[in-house]
Amino acid sequence: MSADTKKANRPGTEAITEKGWLSAHKWLLLRRLAQATFVLLFLIGPLTGFWIVKGNMASSLTLDILPLTDPFILIQSFVAGHVLEMTAMVGAAIVTIAYLLLGGRSYCSWACPINPITDLAHWLRQRLGIKGGMQISRQTRYWVMAMVLASSALTGAIAWELINPITILHRGIIFGVGLAWTVVLAIFLFDLFVSRRGWCSHLCPVGAFYSIIAIPSVLRVSAQNRAVCNDCMDCYAVCPEPHVISPALKGEAKNIGPVIQSPNCTNCGRCIDVCAPMVFTFTNRFNTKVSESPSRVMEAA
Repeated sequence: MSADTKKANRPGTEAITEKGWLSAHKWLLLRRLAQATFVLLFLIGPLTGFWIVKGNMASSLTLDILPLTDPFILIQSFVAGHVLEMTAMVGAAIVTIAYLLLGGRSYCSWACPINPITDLAHWLRQRLGIKGGMQISRQTRYWVMAMVLASSALTGAIAWELINPITILHRGIIFGVGLAWTVVLAIFLFDLFVSRRGWCSHLCPVGAFYSIIAIPSVLRVSAQNRAVCNDCMDCYAVCPEPHVISPALKGEAKNIGPVIQSPNCTNCGRCIDVCAPMVFTFTNRFNTKVSESPSRVMEAA
C-alpha cells in the first residue's frame, strides 16, 4: 500500500477535506488545551511561588476558597476508616455535581494528564499498523476498582494514591526524572504493543469510578443526523470506547434513540471531529430528536 493510499485511509481524512483541518480537530484541540491548563494551574505555585491552586488532582484548594476533592479518593478514605473532613466532603460534592452534568468520564478525556500519553500510543499504533494484542475484558477495570477499595479497607491507607499514575506524574513534573517517567513509559508501551487502549478503556479504576457517576449525567453525544451516515467507520476508529457508538448510530430499526447513553462514553468529541457528514453533536440526554432521512426530506418536497 502506497503512502498516499495509507494517508487517504486515515480516520478523519474526509472530514479534513470537507470541513477543513481546524474543524476536523476542534474538540481534540480544546481537550489538549484543557488538559494543559489543568497541569499548568497545579504547577504555577511550586514553580513560581504564586499559588492559584494548591494540591493536586486528588485534592486541591483554588484561590484559598474553592475546595475540590476526587470523590474516588474520598471513598477510599472512608473505607480506610479515616475521619472525613468537611472541606473534603464539600470538595467531593462539587466535583461529583460537575461530572453529573458534564458526564463522569469527561474527566478521562478532558482533565486526566495520562490521556494524552495513551492517545499518543494509540495514534502511533495506527501509524505503525500494529494489529491485535492482548484481549482484556472492559469489566476488568471494575474488578480493579473493587480491589483498590478492598485494599484501602484492609490496610487503612488510600491504596490507589500509592500507585496512581496521575499523582506520580504530577510529582515527576515538579521534582524531575524518576519513577514517574518509568510509570508513564510503562503505560505508553503497554498501550502501544500489548493491548489497544488497554489502560484507559480496560484497567484504570478511576475511569471505572467516573463511569458510574456518568450513568445519570446530562451532557451526551448524539448521532442526531444518523440518517446521513456513510458507514466510513472513522468514528469507530478514533473512539476510545467504540462499543458505545452502535446503539445510537445503528439503532433506528430497533427504535433506539440517537443519544449515546453508555456511561463509558468519555465525551471526547472525536466522533464529531472526524465525521464528514456531521452525524454527531453534543446535546443533553433528554434530546431524542433525529433529523429526517434524505429520502423523507425528498418525499416532503
